[in-house]
Amino acid sequence: MQAAALFSFVRRIAGCFVVVILLCVEAHAAQRPNFILFIADDLAWDDVGAYGHKTIRTPNIDKLAREGMRFDRAFLTCSSCSPSRSSIITGRYPHNTDAEQLHWPLPAVHVTFVELLKSAGYWTASAGKWHLGEAAKQKFDVVKEADPSGFQLAAGAKQIKAKGDQSGCIDWLPTLRDRPKDKPFFLWLAALDPHRDYEPNSIPQPYRPEDIVLPPYLPDHPDVRKDLALYYDEITRLDGFVGQVLEELDRQGERDNTFVLFISDNGRPFPRDKTTLYDSGIKTPWIVRWPGNVTPETVCRQLVSSVDIAPTMLELAGVKIPASFEGRSFSPLLKDPRRSIRQYVYAERHWHDYEAQLRAIRSPRYKYIRNAYPEAPNSPPADAVRSLTYRAMQQLRDANKLTPEQMACFLKPRPVEELYDLDSDPFELKNLAGSVHHAKTLAQLRDALFAWQRATNDEISERRTPDEFDRETGEPLPTRKRPRPSKQQMLEAAP
Repeated sequence: MQAAALFSFVRRIAGCFVVVILLCVEAHAAQRPNFILFIADDLAWDDVGAYGHKTIRTPNIDKLAREGMRFDRAFLTCSSCSPSRSSIITGRYPHNTDAEQLHWPLPAVHVTFVELLKSAGYWTASAGKWHLGEAAKQKFDVVKEADPSGFQLAAGAKQIKAKGDQSGCIDWLPTLRDRPKDKPFFLWLAALDPHRDYEPNSIPQPYRPEDIVLPPYLPDHPDVRKDLALYYDEITRLDGFVGQVLEELDRQGERDNTFVLFISDNGRPFPRDKTTLYDSGIKTPWIVRWPGNVTPETVCRQLVSSVDIAPTMLELAGVKIPASFEGRSFSPLLKDPRRSIRQYVYAERHWHDYEAQLRAIRSPRYKYIRNAYPEAPNSPPADAVRSLTYRAMQQLRDANKLTPEQMACFLKPRPVEELYDLDSDPFELKNLAGSVHHAKTLAQLRDALFAWQRATNDEISERRTPDEFDRETGEPLPTRKRPRPSKQQMLEAAP
């Protein structure tokens, strides 16, 4: 009897241990943070109230910054829509994604942080702009692709007629509401705002010409102000959708357990901004809110790169970071924003409507740019060439009424090397590459850039992708191919 009682006692104790272990596992799973990644489309880093803009209304994004951490030296690996996104999702530099040119689909072979979260028990969804190709849709549980022409596209479903989603954001809220409630979640919420083309009256109180803050490389012309006002409108529209998602998080009681990151995929779609490697093209707003883990109203001035997002989210989720990722987790900065995780950030430019090959390296103070095709002018994207702004600039150019800074996008040949002191020249208007006083800095950054290229197997291809649009009109050339061949198709077609 004593032996039987002892056996029963031991069995009960063992059962209690099993229950405790299961409860600990469940508690750990419950503590894993949710993730929301907001991606604006063509939003300049300083066109947000939280970064000091005096007239653009972004109350929800500003509140996000007050409740979290604002990063003031955050950069993208590419100032071009789809290559930037492919870099973010794979944690790899564009030239290593096989999707470095605009519209090239991300091959299925590349590992993304999303599928790793999915394998670890996260529910993963994308809603809004989709610019990664068909194969990447399988990395998510759900993909709701916005189509501004009036169709709603869903993964694995037929085209369904719906209202045109000019913002790209109408499915953000339903996706958050319809998620399974028994799993942690990751949401990739990608807007179409403030990408061109623009329509008047996209918000109830449109911006006026006098609200515009002009950078020195754009002329003060009525059409330029009108164009920028329409761009401002879409930023405020985007801010409203961000606010809706944050309110829904509160309603669901998920605010405190959700890591929110707001960024843009590249700079504003204007001359000398988008597709360039100047800060106006590659610097991004970067705001993190994670209650209880990030101190409100903090500012981080350390360098971070969009290639760092993937390893950070995996680390915070307790998921092993694969060797293929080339970024570094920025999670240490969330606890101590004074801590540095990198000496430099790197960026690259490939084909985007027009042929181009540039590389850049940036320290906290200096930027070095190297141009492989200096014979071509610094043309903005084709939709920007067709814009009110560029038309006005062409007229002023022909009348010899542009300043040297405003003429920069028309000049050719361009310098092979550019060097800027961002502390004294934040708009990067004075090229110091020929300055004897900066020869040491030039040599250091040049060597560091070449070292990064060797380490990441970055080579400038001898095979050039030609222009598909006229650089003066922005209209398609007769040689334009739609759809464009992928990198693999180009390699297979090569002699």
